[in-house]
Amino acid sequence: MRTARRPARADRLTTAPTDRPTTAPAGHPATAATGRPAPEPSALPRRAPLPARHPEPVLDVVVPVYNEEDDLERCVRRLHAHLVETFPYPFRITVADNASTDGTPRIAARLAAELPGTHWIRLAEKGRGRALHTAWSRSRAPVLAYLDVDLSTDLAALLPLVAPLISGHSDIAIGTRLARGARVVRGPKREIISRCYNGLLRGTLAVGFSDAQCGFKAVRRDVAERLLPLVEDREWFFDTELLVLAERAGLRIHEVPVDWVDDPDSRVHIVSTALADLRGVARVGRALACGRLPLSALGRGGDLAGHLPAGLARQAVRFAAVGLVSTLLHLLLYTSLRPAAGAQAANALALLAGAVANTAANRRLTFGIRGHGGALRHQFKGLAAFLVGLALTSGSLAALHHAAPGSGHRVELVALIAANLAATLLRFLLLRAWVFPSRSARRTSGTS
Repeated sequence: MRTARRPARADRLTTAPTDRPTTAPAGHPATAATGRPAPEPSALPRRAPLPARHPEPVLDVVVPVYNEEDDLERCVRRLHAHLVETFPYPFRITVADNASTDGTPRIAARLAAELPGTHWIRLAEKGRGRALHTAWSRSRAPVLAYLDVDLSTDLAALLPLVAPLISGHSDIAIGTRLARGARVVRGPKREIISRCYNGLLRGTLAVGFSDAQCGFKAVRRDVAERLLPLVEDREWFFDTELLVLAERAGLRIHEVPVDWVDDPDSRVHIVSTALADLRGVARVGRALACGRLPLSALGRGGDLAGHLPAGLARQAVRFAAVGLVSTLLHLLLYTSLRPAAGAQAANALALLAGAVANTAANRRLTFGIRGHGGALRHQFKGLAAFLVGLALTSGSLAALHHAAPGSGHRVELVALIAANLAATLLRFLLLRAWVFPSRSARRTSGTS
């Protein structure tokens, strides 16, 4: 049985008032604060396996906590026992206390004194991203990881998570609850929110990874040293931002299906976290579109450097043009059919005809797919997206007739135009992420 090396006592107990400022790239908000442009990060060396005999900890597992006096000791002791039994290299566990106000610091200090290879730091401000940024920036272990204190993810996946980083196969590894082979126990609300969020990432930022927010990730230190100065978020969006930047830089992300059981006592505020994540998606999207992030300087010898999702701007313009024509066709057909068929039937028939033409036009003009291969499948998926538009537009008409019975034809047209705008945005996301996915998304879906 291999045990962790016991570090010096001074190393086991460290107090950190806050995370240290890092140098940001040119155009990054932190650069404006200092007034000094930062040099672009140097290219990463080629991946290489870590030596079999490593004198220092190879893995540093960070456990970010805030007021976790009830669960902290159980989590850390279980994690430590698991690593002693299963991990073949020296390791370290770092408890990152996010300004807890209960007995968490006292418990963390006691665990650091009792368990070999256990360490803790304390921050003056809350934020999971802040805790990870600080702990990873200070660690000298070649592989950095983190997991949530509730241990929702089965620890049996920890060695498969970090093994590709130790061997030099990958740069980042993530646990995924959405890939084939994962076994997940959680309520329908969290399941729907998770799938919608990751679908939104695929549709807006064209990401290839399947699960951005699973609290079970690892990264090689040389990669973290170059990516962390570019990551702005210090809260829950930290994970997503790190992964998006890594993927755009052409770095290899390894996914591990995990067994995951939802913690019913989770303290994550879903609404506020979701709003913050949406703001983060918009911010990162703008930064990528404006070329403010020096991702091309990353990458490795022989690897492709990152760039914007291929053709995203052109696709959006072409989709808008097709959508404008489709909207005019829909309104023309609706106006022609309305006297004979009534409002709801005319709207459904007009949308159906427009949906078939819209899918065919976007297939050829927006996403550049030629030939008849997969055309029928694309039309079926396009019709599914059509049902979303039908629900929005028919719902708007029903709401209008309920709120203002006897509304005139012009008012109906205004309501339909507004509903069509919302349906158009959702349709673009569905077409890009599901009906006509990019090559990277198709590769991911083929393994998930």
